[in-house]
Amino acid sequence: MPSHPKMEPTRITLYALQTCGLCKDTKNLLQAQRIVFRTVYVDMLVGETRNDTLRFLRRVNPSVSFPTVVVGDKTIVGFKPLEIEAALQSLANQEGD
Repeated sequence: MPSHPKMEPTRITLYALQTCGLCKDTKNLLQAQRIVFRTVYVDMLVGETRNDTLRFLRRVNPSVSFPTVVVGDKTIVGFKPLEIEAALQSLANQEGD
């Protein structure tokens, strides 16, 4: 997979749980490709931040399962390397225009 280092970090977010093995795999995949991204450990959030994050997740992933990766306007649920790469490539193409 090619790396996409020019993408803005706020355009790529990994929603994860600290104890989730597939979340760790997803994070490792993004790091190995030198992707700049933000990780939100939902199980570590409290109060309104947690509530707001869960409301957002229900909109993009009604099952609220993990990992959830948001790349631009695309949401990938689960550890799906090919789908993640396709979304990253699409975002890179959009930002390159």
